[in-house]
Amino acid sequence: MRANGWWGRNAVADAVLALVLLGFGQLATGLAGQNQPGSRPVDGLCRVLLVVATLALAGRRYAPVATLVVVTVATSTYLVLGYPYGPILLAFLVAVYTVAVRLPVRPAAFAAGGAFVVLLAHVFVSRGPAPGWTGVLPASAWVVVPFAVGVVVRVSREAAARTRAEEARERAEQARRQADEERLRIAQEVHDVVGHGLAAISMQAEIALHLLPKRPEQAEVALTAISRSSREALDELRVTLGAVRRGAEREPVPGLARLPALCERLAGAGLVVDLRLVGDPREVPAAVDLAAYRVVQEALTNVLRHAGVARAEVTVGYRADELTVEVTDRGVGADGRFDAADDLDVTAGRSGGYGQAGGHGLAGMRERVTALGGQLTVGPGPAGGFRVRARLPVEPSR
Repeated sequence: MRANGWWGRNAVADAVLALVLLGFGQLATGLAGQNQPGSRPVDGLCRVLLVVATLALAGRRYAPVATLVVVTVATSTYLVLGYPYGPILLAFLVAVYTVAVRLPVRPAAFAAGGAFVVLLAHVFVSRGPAPGWTGVLPASAWVVVPFAVGVVVRVSREAAARTRAEEARERAEQARRQADEERLRIAQEVHDVVGHGLAAISMQAEIALHLLPKRPEQAEVALTAISRSSREALDELRVTLGAVRRGAEREPVPGLARLPALCERLAGAGLVVDLRLVGDPREVPAAVDLAAYRVVQEALTNVLRHAGVARAEVTVGYRADELTVEVTDRGVGADGRFDAADDLDVTAGRSGGYGQAGGHGLAGMRERVTALGGQLTVGPGPAGGFRVRARLPVEPSR
């Protein structure tokens, strides 16, 4: 529908142009003849040739070469018969321009060259004054000038079209990148929520199975902890997916304020966490708050899965221009938590999956921290065991 409307508007514009040139030619050709002694007076045949040359322009967009042929034959016949130079040449100029704009350069040049040869007939054979060789240059101007203008316009349009296409591709690529980043963010959120919840549930289930035959009353405590961990994980997952469904930006729900609850939940799974605060606790940007919480959550989840210890320590440090979180344990070192192919050089961005080969664990931590301009250090602790430490820049407190 849109294309048909465009062609319809162009057809109307071309018809109006043809009628304007026809009216102008019928009025101005006689005046031009008065200033050209020796030219043939305007008569009925002259006016017919004017009609043919001008009205042919109505189809110039649909059949540019055919239009040029009709206009060239009419114009050349007009000039060979000795009629005065006048408005009919404007129709010829428009026809040459149209060919240059509508066709590729080579076929347009052949068409314009043929039109020029036909137009030269009146220079040597004419019932009026025949200019001879001196008329070749002026005659060529009626071909060269509109042809050059048409080529320039065509090249400009093609360049503009390429620019628009490149911009459209860039917008599509940017939209694709944003969609990919959003998918990765959602995957990371879901991984952190589900991975931590399942790790705690798995540990509590093993405790319950171990206690059930001999001390069923204590197994009930583990089963209660499983129920609570699964409910909390489902609630957090529901919040995350609910924000995705709404398609709106959301403030991160988890933050450092929830660390005591996290430590309590892990205690039910058999991991005692000592939480220590250094400096004056204060409100930090939501993104930093979320990243710090997720780093602690993922690090403790991996302690629960792989360290083989019952105690870990979390230190949150508030400094003037940065927030630090550190998780340490006295369990097995990197060999027990990484595949052989994993690389501990996290700051260089070559890390593998911390407790999650090829997964979101260590790589997810690094992406969260580096996206905020921070630094993540992962490796053996100074007193043995393992340490995860993240430094996140924040605005200096006032």
